[in-house]
Amino acid sequence: MSALMEAVLFEGVGHGLRPAQVPVPKPAPGQVRVRVKACGVCRTDLHIIDGELARPKLPLILGHQIVGSVEALGEGVATPILGQLVGIPWLGWTCGHCRYCLRGRENLCDSAKFTGYDIDGGFAEYAVADARFCFPIPPGFAENKAAPLLCAGLIGYRSLRMAGDPETVGIYGFGAAAHIVTQVARYEGRRVYAFTRPGDDASQKFALEMGAVWAGDTEHLPPELLDAAIIFAPAGELVPVALRASAKGATVVCGGIHMSDIPSFPYDIIWGERGIRSVANLTRGDGYEFLELAPQIPVKTEVEVFSLQEAAIALDRLRRGEIRGAAVLRIS
Repeated sequence: MSALMEAVLFEGVGHGLRPAQVPVPKPAPGQVRVRVKACGVCRTDLHIIDGELARPKLPLILGHQIVGSVEALGEGVATPILGQLVGIPWLGWTCGHCRYCLRGRENLCDSAKFTGYDIDGGFAEYAVADARFCFPIPPGFAENKAAPLLCAGLIGYRSLRMAGDPETVGIYGFGAAAHIVTQVARYEGRRVYAFTRPGDDASQKFALEMGAVWAGDTEHLPPELLDAAIIFAPAGELVPVALRASAKGATVVCGGIHMSDIPSFPYDIIWGERGIRSVANLTRGDGYEFLELAPQIPVKTEVEVFSLQEAAIALDRLRRGEIRGAAVLRIS
């Protein structure tokens, strides 16, 4: 009889989450099994629950910001090694031979599989993952503090790289990704302007604590024009708002996997070689670069910790904008 583990299952839109006991997964060739120590809670999890990302495997164990210790190796795995603390990100598998993979753009692989979407994730005591897509966790990061680095940190880092080399950066939506990328941008000598929903004084105060030089709501222009803007809030109406706040030649980067429709806007606010681009997933190169940089800054993640059984509570608080920094499930 297979050993069982505690997990939280998603069984489709309208069903919510439910605690369950399911078999402990066995690593296939090329995979490792980790004992999950912590797993970040992400807005992408809400997009899955709400049906905005429409084709998850079902039933599904959510969670794609996993930190755990390797406790079993599948056939052919040399690294990571048993006992090593690793991080498992959203990008969980790529084919390695399509036009995108061969050009170093594996984040765009047409056959890609994603953790907590196509592959069971970390809202559980154990998870399996492709050994090639496991990152060593840098020394000095506790498990719950490291978990947000695996998505919020990585997507924020890739978004900043897509923005070019800006002196001034606007960040729209100040949550998990924003509070990490602000620290990266400040370390690199960039001036960060944070935008929140009107009246969200707590998030504006948080942004200033994290290193933003200015914080205000989206109804106001910053004191100087932006060389780049990164939009983390899943609100398409912020695209023309960010364009109006941008200097000529600026790039507006949409950092989320899902966004509401972008409304029409006059050509003159994009004229002047302003541009709009999206960020899709991450590459392993992003992971190794960012996780090498994070301890040099050093990045300090602000987390609110919940138990596995409180996963639905954590997601509900995230939906209501009540999380300061990142929500993390601590798996005992």
